[in-house]
Amino acid sequence: MDKKTLAELRIEIDALDKKIQALIGDRADLAGAVAQVKKIEDVNSIFYRPEREAQVLRTIIERNKSQLKGKDMAHIFREIMSACLALEQPLNIAYLGPEGTFTQEAALKHFGHAVCTLDCGSIDEIFLQVEKGNAHYGVVPIENSSNGVVGATIDMLYSQDLKICGEVEISIQHQLMSADQSVQIKTIYAHQQALDQCQRWLANHYPNAQLKAVSSNALAARIVKDEIGAGAIASEAALSLYELERVAKNIEDKVGNTTRFLILSKEFVKPSGVDKTSILVTTKHESGALFDLLEPFKKQNINMVQLARHPLPGVKWEYLFLIDIEGHQDDDKVKSALSAVAQRVQKVSILGSYPVAVL
Repeated sequence: MDKKTLAELRIEIDALDKKIQALIGDRADLAGAVAQVKKIEDVNSIFYRPEREAQVLRTIIERNKSQLKGKDMAHIFREIMSACLALEQPLNIAYLGPEGTFTQEAALKHFGHAVCTLDCGSIDEIFLQVEKGNAHYGVVPIENSSNGVVGATIDMLYSQDLKICGEVEISIQHQLMSADQSVQIKTIYAHQQALDQCQRWLANHYPNAQLKAVSSNALAARIVKDEIGAGAIASEAALSLYELERVAKNIEDKVGNTTRFLILSKEFVKPSGVDKTSILVTTKHESGALFDLLEPFKKQNINMVQLARHPLPGVKWEYLFLIDIEGHQDDDKVKSALSAVAQRVQKVSILGSYPVAVL
């Protein structure tokens, strides 16, 4: 059989594109029909279902037999699902701004690009916007593979009543940028965590530069756009967004630097099949308290994926523990373990059960 010419292959691609486009249109029509059914059944219906989306994306990855990687295929469907969901209910997502932050990147990775984003000046404000109903969901950083947990997020999880309904991970690659790379950099702006994550590189390359911490890396990029002799540590997105020049690429000290983000909402999430549950625990101030806390999980053979100690807000030398375990709070063995924990500690708060990040 003769090989097809480039022109013939392009004709076939065009024909396939037409079919794909028609099928996406059919899916959008069905999404609209789903919205109508939900509105008839319940005017307060929840249109975004984290557990359902996680199941669909996992299935896409499992059945993928193409030359595309499974997660690349899932990313394509993530955007199709995002656009279709926007037909049902446009979502407002609060994130730590300004535009161009890693938190915004996490929001768009999790929800797709067919959402409206609301940039907030602090983690506290993200919680407030979701609590007030100005945003359907919020995205906040919870831990970094190099720096550990984010204390401001734990404080708000402790003091507020929002639930965790999802998680997303972002690979963190820091870029050094300035308005004019030919000018010597004397001051470097960045979020404190970014300065910490690039500490050795900065000491080797800019030992005499003044390091200034600001509320976000994107704000740092915005500042240096108009400041001669200043540099910013920020993301690739911020580099292009604020039209800056790259001075150095991927300056983080550790390869594989990753930040995990939580998705906040007011809603309970049903089991997806592969879930995680997060709790906050205040223990008794006595010998063996931590052992008593952990023993029920061992007894039920529940894997613990996170255990972080954090100062109890407003109480000197007292601590609470952020714990992530495998399983959903509706699972029998998780229920049993949490019930046993509640009898052994001062207070236990279930922050939410949610699907393990798929993408």
